[in-house]
Amino acid sequence: MNPFEFRTVPSIVVEYGAAARLGAILRERFAQKRLCLVTDGFLHKSGILTPALLSLHEAGWNVTVIDDVVADPPEDVVLAAAGRAREAEVDIVLGLGGGSSMDVAKLIAALAGSDQPLSSMYGVGNVTGPRLPLVQMPTTAGTGSEVTPISIVTTGATTKAGVVSPNLYADLTILDAELTVGLPPKVTAATGIDAIVHAIEAYTSRHRKNPLSDMLAREALRLLSLNLMPAFEKGSDRAAREGMLLGAMLAGQAFANAPVAAVHALAYPIGGIFHVPHGLSNSLVLPHVLRFNAPMAATLYAELAEIAVPGCTGSAEAKTALLIQHMELLAQRTGIETRLREVGITQADLPRLAADAMLQTRLLVNNPREMTEQDALAIYTAAY
Repeated sequence: MNPFEFRTVPSIVVEYGAAARLGAILRERFAQKRLCLVTDGFLHKSGILTPALLSLHEAGWNVTVIDDVVADPPEDVVLAAAGRAREAEVDIVLGLGGGSSMDVAKLIAALAGSDQPLSSMYGVGNVTGPRLPLVQMPTTAGTGSEVTPISIVTTGATTKAGVVSPNLYADLTILDAELTVGLPPKVTAATGIDAIVHAIEAYTSRHRKNPLSDMLAREALRLLSLNLMPAFEKGSDRAAREGMLLGAMLAGQAFANAPVAAVHALAYPIGGIFHVPHGLSNSLVLPHVLRFNAPMAATLYAELAEIAVPGCTGSAEAKTALLIQHMELLAQRTGIETRLREVGITQADLPRLAADAMLQTRLLVNNPREMTEQDALAIYTAAY
């Protein structure tokens, strides 16, 4: 066995309806008083957060709500939010929302807890200062950000950068599947496929793949494959929502330790340039990247196929083909877009996408098969 290190958040609470007693859950664990709740405007205005906010106030928390998080949060939003947190002298941060809200919460905790500038945090292992206590509570079953040490920031008109550091692991993660019951079907599908991508890429990651990440990836894929369509077809299905949320978290724990690869590398330019949601960006390129990787990863894909497509038989190559077909059919059945042309991308845009994808060296190094710019262009062409 190769040496490996495994890290994750130290405490996880899984409880349906936990939002309604959030104040007490936090009070049992933290002595701080001034809480910064990081979310987005839609969640705040929709009333979804009302039980959590009432519970926090009842438990005596002084709450500052920052609700201007947007998808693919730009630097200025992150810096402004951190400035507001400092002004309010908050001493604990709660990310309550989708992946972007939780990503911003991580950075607020780091920025408000030290004097280190954001510009020096980009890259791997560059967060050096102390941070404020951090709690994460997801409202989608997709990104796994609640258990990852990664925050993605939009750094320019079309570019993104990652902050990756063990300092960004939350102190506490709370999974309340009741918060996901109101997710629209297409969001359920795209975020669910995003989580499946995390499991697949963690299981086949060239670096840092290990027995613990493998175990988590397999169980994540089982839960996600079993529950995605029931959650999509009947959003109020509690068991399906709980299975999806747990599966997404397990996939997050897996890829936090065995990093994702080319699917994400090719998805980032789609999101950055054309503002396509992250989960959908992944889904658009997933089957084509799987086909590209198959010559090097068929054995591992076959093992995953046995989980996602129970009862599949044949050679490793045949099982791999069934896994790819399964993922394509999943996207088709949910009605999400399956071609790049359907999200406003033209054939003339493909070379730029390929060039931008090659800048994602942090991710491409993990891919089971080495990828060139021409390979990336061929994959985008196939996805077009």
